[in-house]
Amino acid sequence: MFEKQQREQIIRDLQHYFSDELEHELEQFDAEFLLDFIVKKMGPAFYNKGLEDAKQVFERRVLDITDELYEIEMPVD
Repeated sequence: MFEKQQREQIIRDLQHYFSDELEHELEQFDAEFLLDFIVKKMGPAFYNKGLEDAKQVFERRVLDITDELYEIEMPVD
């Protein structure tokens, strides 16, 4: 799902979060499993929300284009 560098950065971020906020050291192996769990359980919800946001942007653009087309429409006698 993530490129190698992205995955490594996310794992480091998880480890830092656990250390800074929870005062718990999260080992590399555990951080990888936690990331896999988050992706599996929550990933689809984040993905679907992203799709919904993109759909709304697209629909607004279509409405703008439709309005512009009506503006240049020529009257028929």
